[in-house]
Amino acid sequence: MQPTLLILAAGMASRYGSMKQMEGFGPSGETIMDYSIYDAIRAGFGKVVFIIRKDFADNFKAAFEPKLKGKVEIDYVYQELTSFTDGFTIPATRVKPWGTAHAILCAKDAIKEPFAVINADDFYGRDAFEKAAKFLKEECAADKHAIIGYELAKTLSENGTVSRGVCEVDAANNLVSISERTKIYPEAGKIVYEDEAGKHEVPYHSSVSMNFWCFDASVFHLASDLFVEFLATRGQEEKSEFFIPIVADQFIKKGLGVVKVIPTSSQWFGVTYKEDAPGVQKSVNDLVASGEYPASLWN
Repeated sequence: MQPTLLILAAGMASRYGSMKQMEGFGPSGETIMDYSIYDAIRAGFGKVVFIIRKDFADNFKAAFEPKLKGKVEIDYVYQELTSFTDGFTIPATRVKPWGTAHAILCAKDAIKEPFAVINADDFYGRDAFEKAAKFLKEECAADKHAIIGYELAKTLSENGTVSRGVCEVDAANNLVSISERTKIYPEAGKIVYEDEAGKHEVPYHSSVSMNFWCFDASVFHLASDLFVEFLATRGQEEKSEFFIPIVADQFIKKGLGVVKVIPTSSQWFGVTYKEDAPGVQKSVNDLVASGEYPASLWN
């Protein structure tokens, strides 16, 4: 069975200030999403499911359906505040979506096979998709999920601080925990992060999460149960979010199985800040010039 790729494209990033998921960076106007889909198809993924906002659906479909027709099966899922909230009252002032794990939950009726989850606005690289596809086809099971681990030094921005989930792994390269570190940046040949207690060094070659996960479809049952618990405890907070690492952490703590950390040599890049855009465009053009990608992906 071919695995599915689930792309989180529902949100508008506040730091970037626009719908960066739709911005063209390639020589023929390709978005970062286009390169992810292209890499996924050649790695052996058979279906792409987009999680989008319902009010943006027509524009989104008009942009992607013509170029993907006949190349891969596609489907759409809408993440709405009311999804899976039966029996709970949503705060009247709540605008922010419920988070990435809730987005996954919204796709449970569209996905019955092993699947990978990625962000729409991150460039992950061919190696990452090939390793994800191999895991999903050969190893993924109800008691075995995975995360693609990136070298921290390859995920920084030259234009500001970043937030990264720093992975702690055991001797078998299974995930022990993810610690969210905000305000990470290079300084004097080291990588540091800041919190209330001050500055702390992060090992240069730490494995970090860029939200590239590999799951068996059984994860939907756990996510559903945990979202009910989340709503009961934090549902009245205006900006609380139900993140994927919450599900992974509980999967491990409940003894349900392991989450394998799969290292990739890929260089990540993305558009956290508007100032990142020229660098992203140059990186894409360099990859095209090297022959990694054609000048026009879909022709």
